[in-house]
Amino acid sequence: MKTSLWRLAWRYLWANPLVSGLNLLLLSLGLAAMSFVLLVSEQIESGVRRDLAGVDLVVGAKGSPMQIMLAGLFHLDTPTGNIPLAALEQLRAQPLVASAVPLSLGDSFKGYRIVGSTHDYPALYQARLTQGRLWQAPLEAVLGAEVARASGLGLGDTFAGSHGLGEGGHEHEEQRYRVVGVLAGSGSVLDRLVLTDLASIWAVHEDMHGHEEDDHHAHDAEATPRQITLALVRYRSPLAAVSLPRWVNAQDGLQAASPALETARLLRMVGAGTEVLRGFGVVLLLAAALSVFVALLHAVRERQTDLAMLRMLGAPPQRLAGLIAAEALWLALLASTLGLALGHGLTAVLGWALAQQQSLSVVGLWFSPWELSVPLLALGLALLSSAWPAWRAYRLDVTELLQAPR
Repeated sequence: MKTSLWRLAWRYLWANPLVSGLNLLLLSLGLAAMSFVLLVSEQIESGVRRDLAGVDLVVGAKGSPMQIMLAGLFHLDTPTGNIPLAALEQLRAQPLVASAVPLSLGDSFKGYRIVGSTHDYPALYQARLTQGRLWQAPLEAVLGAEVARASGLGLGDTFAGSHGLGEGGHEHEEQRYRVVGVLAGSGSVLDRLVLTDLASIWAVHEDMHGHEEDDHHAHDAEATPRQITLALVRYRSPLAAVSLPRWVNAQDGLQAASPALETARLLRMVGAGTEVLRGFGVVLLLAAALSVFVALLHAVRERQTDLAMLRMLGAPPQRLAGLIAAEALWLALLASTLGLALGHGLTAVLGWALAQQQSLSVVGLWFSPWELSVPLLALGLALLSSAWPAWRAYRLDVTELLQAPR
């Protein structure tokens, strides 16, 4: 009897395909918006925590702390300038500093940033190699997983970097890098970077400087003090969080950026957008619930004769109420499936768009335990919408219907 009830509810549901299709569309869109917000916000927060890599402070040239943090940890912005290499030694000499990892930026390869650093930088992310080794000499490069996949380069291949952090800059053809290693994919910022030695960055730019200057200025390249772009600092003690940023900001030309504070600001800004989208989803779900309620209430009135016949054939009142609820549950089941599929599809499209811009990693195949709330929400709305129509079916007076004039 239960199987026949569900089959009959399915037939009743699609007796009016236009209304059922509209209700299904509204409910699916609302659930898709909720699923999309869950998937994207969770991946962004997870990616941000992963890219922080335990860094307590980012030190750069004077400017915006947010810009310094975005440039140093996520490589999503241009740095505020360069700082003297001597500043790195000053940081390492501080008793409250456990480590300071230098970064030198300025060039790119097909839009992917070339980062000069030491072996301590991939160690921050516990990076693993799938091929080759880490760099040992200038102009040796290690490719992130995404860079290797997009460029098709492998061990032993050479390439020229472009001046600037975007595509279209002047290529340094006279100073070509040789690929000596490829990192395993980790989902971190390393996937979209080209790593090399600090000396590589200095050699490329000093060579370019030498070509641009007149002969009588060529010695300036050697006279210019070495510079880096940023330093990623880890504290030795929590007390450093109080005193070290103030010490850095007091130095001439140096600016400290706290990843914890700046990331909290960043997530608040991102959260404003997700709240708008979540609110849009709630409005759609409320509209869908109201539409389902009206449709089921109208269906009870239209099918009074059919329901009366079922009662005469021996169906108890609760069976009639269950028939109305089963229609709503069929709708919720279909909407949950379509909503989740659409949410993952939209997430995949966003991930593709971000990948084209060498931005944050977002994938459509991400699964969150919180997604279980989506079908539960759909079932709850369905039962809530069908409660009054099911009660009307339960209270149906068969005798009055049969005696009513036709």
